[in-house]
Amino acid sequence: MEAGQEKAIFEGAWYAYPPVRNALLAGLLTGFSFALAHGGWLPRSAEIAAYLVAMILGGYHWSREGFEELFQERVIGIEILMMAAAVGSAILGMWDEAAFLVFLYGTAEGLEELTYARTRAAIRKLFDLAPHTAQVLRDGQEATVPAQDLKVGDLFLVRPGENIATDGIIVEGRSSVNEAPVTGESMPVAKKEGMRVFAGTFNQEGTLTVQVTATFEDNTLAKMIHLVEEAQEQKGKAQLFIEKFGRMYAPFVLAGAVLLVVLPGTLGLPLRDWMTKAVVFLVAAAPCALVMSTPVAIAAGISKAGRSGVLIKGGVHLENLGKIKVVAFDKTGTLTRGEPTVTDVVPIRGDAARVLSLAYSVERFSEHPLAKAIVKKAEEMEVRPVDVTDFSSLVGYGARATVAGRTVYVGKETLLAKLSQQAPVAAAIEALKKEGKTVILVGTEDALEGLVAIRDEPRPEAKSAIEALHRQGFKVVMLTGDTQLSARALAKELGIDEVRADLKPEDKVLAVKELEKTDGAVAMVGDGINDAPALAQATVGVAMGTAGSDTAIHAADVALMADDLEKLAYATQLGRTARKIARQNIAFSLAILAVLIPAALAGTMSVALAVFVHESSELAAVANGLRVARS
Repeated sequence: MEAGQEKAIFEGAWYAYPPVRNALLAGLLTGFSFALAHGGWLPRSAEIAAYLVAMILGGYHWSREGFEELFQERVIGIEILMMAAAVGSAILGMWDEAAFLVFLYGTAEGLEELTYARTRAAIRKLFDLAPHTAQVLRDGQEATVPAQDLKVGDLFLVRPGENIATDGIIVEGRSSVNEAPVTGESMPVAKKEGMRVFAGTFNQEGTLTVQVTATFEDNTLAKMIHLVEEAQEQKGKAQLFIEKFGRMYAPFVLAGAVLLVVLPGTLGLPLRDWMTKAVVFLVAAAPCALVMSTPVAIAAGISKAGRSGVLIKGGVHLENLGKIKVVAFDKTGTLTRGEPTVTDVVPIRGDAARVLSLAYSVERFSEHPLAKAIVKKAEEMEVRPVDVTDFSSLVGYGARATVAGRTVYVGKETLLAKLSQQAPVAAAIEALKKEGKTVILVGTEDALEGLVAIRDEPRPEAKSAIEALHRQGFKVVMLTGDTQLSARALAKELGIDEVRADLKPEDKVLAVKELEKTDGAVAMVGDGINDAPALAQATVGVAMGTAGSDTAIHAADVALMADDLEKLAYATQLGRTARKIARQNIAFSLAILAVLIPAALAGTMSVALAVFVHESSELAAVANGLRVARS
């Protein structure tokens, strides 16, 4: 039986879970009846009746699923083998062994399903973080409505100490918001007007007025929970192979048991002894622990990752994370913030404040991203602009405007070519370029006022994230469409091993193929949109910037909800741990079969011992798989 078929979400005490509870009641009835019968206080007929009731009670759940598999899917599963063993024991008059088998197998299967149910319940508990009601503003009045009734465009209030009902954009107010449930980010995030907030996150300080951008059923929290649940149902290659093997193997076991009964009978051998061997063989050869060797580890790993802000879209992707040899990064928006920032203001005449003031005065009329970076820097430093006239944009070069009767230019070197070629200026420009910065000149046709250097700055965690990957033994590569000079400057700063620059999207795909051929499995980390072809080609595609973004989530196999590169090393380590534990379980399960099957055929093992060892091995596989969640 596949525990993944269990759809119920159970959060109560383990002994209240129906399959476990019924199996335990069957065990109590079996033990009580056995004690009374062997004490001489229970007649044989009553003892058998008690065992039969215990078998029905403890075997109803799993035997029903066995029959469903047999008649609906035409598959002989492990349940059929166990039913045949129980019936065979009863026919041989070993009612106590039959009841004991049903009790132990039912308990093991119930605990297995309970593990899955709780794994699913752990991620669904995140739903409790979103409030059931919201304070909506309609016609200037505040009203309490069910969170499910919120519509896109509605305004609702979130006061300090309250959780946010659904995704939205802040239209009024400032606060610190704890986004750990959605993104895994441990530190509160400062929020202000125009910034996005997500369902289930916690408002710590100021009152916020939020405009709804997603309904309750379609918000980030709901999508994340559904994605993790779907991922737990998707199976890895190892699990699919084992299940396919189990479907082929179980009929052979059943046929082998039949032959152990039929052939000795035709040869005149003692039938009872061979029937007993057949029953023991059915129990011993059932591959329960083998079938459970990977799914528990995979499900536990996916659930844990989801609660930590890392969405893994299926068991195969968690397995593949454990195989990675190379991590390839896109540059812009992945290793960097994705927006240009002024890093240096170098005065040639006067001081830096004057240079920035002139640049600001001209560029505040421009829509170019570099112009916006200059405006932002000037506003942060509270620089005052001067009045300008006759502003004009020089497409491909920069901009110009008249300041106090002089024409001031702000733009590329070619805009003021003669001035930029002066020895001291040229040296300063070259030094800034080697640091991967874009240089903007500020001056008139006759005199240069200064230089403004702009760069897309690296994410604050980028260097430590790459160091963590190096400690795990990964080769780290940058694949970017940016220039060689800019890419190599950033790579040197962050400690990246190899750089491939000036790449088009199709070039990145070829680069990933080459890395897979020369180094092994590749994880490609990108924004999930522009890098979609490379993400699809890689062994594992990892998307950044995914909180609330359907496009990014669908483009990749793994999504980092908090844009936190340090989560990547966490995900790869989780993949390695899950893969290691799954392999341990497979080896352990095969070893158990290698011992039990010969012992069963040799007649050196009783039914009771075979059942005990068999079910203990299954529970051991489940317990070992759960170590992934504690890693």
